[in-house]
Amino acid sequence: MSSNALWYVPAVLLLGLTGGIGSGKSTVSAALAERGAVVIDADAVVRELQAPGGEVLRAMVEHFGTRIVEADGSLDRQAVADIVFNDPEELKALNAIVHPRVGEEIDRRIEAQRGTDDVVILDVPLLVESEAYQTEGIIVVDTDPEIAVARLVEFRGFKAEDAWARIKLQATREQRLAKAAFVVPNDGTTDELAAHIDACWAWIEAKRSTD
Repeated sequence: MSSNALWYVPAVLLLGLTGGIGSGKSTVSAALAERGAVVIDADAVVRELQAPGGEVLRAMVEHFGTRIVEADGSLDRQAVADIVFNDPEELKALNAIVHPRVGEEIDRRIEAQRGTDDVVILDVPLLVESEAYQTEGIIVVDTDPEIAVARLVEFRGFKAEDAWARIKLQATREQRLAKAAFVVPNDGTTDELAAHIDACWAWIEAKRSTD
């Protein structure tokens, strides 16, 4: 081992990943994980914390009532969506219950990576809106909203009006692009997306070698 190696201090590379609903962000996130990134998925954290018996679900039931609970005790996500996406005050109440606890868990997972030289991808749908995390660059999965809505209707069973309502609650396409350090376009085919993901990983590797 060279003497220089004694001074080596591992440094995690923390990058953000975001995109509007229907953008294909989850596909990009999974592909980056396959290439070796450690992904901290905010949506997955939310689902874990909203599991039966958990503190978050209990707090939600206290506020919204048992109408949001399935027969098996799990959260009825559609029932929650039907409530909060038609009532700004109820959406604010939901965020007040969920966001602080999710933030604490994400912080814990980030801290667990300190002292490594991993690439950590912070996969957060509302990363631009919240501005809660300091990363070394934000990757934006960019999709035309018309295409996103069509995907949500075809593949996820959304009603078009519900898809548009959710899009309007998020940052605009232009706001996300203004914050992007790297853009992954996703208006085309799966092969085209794969090529863009390869380019993104090459950018990440170059950034890791120079930071």
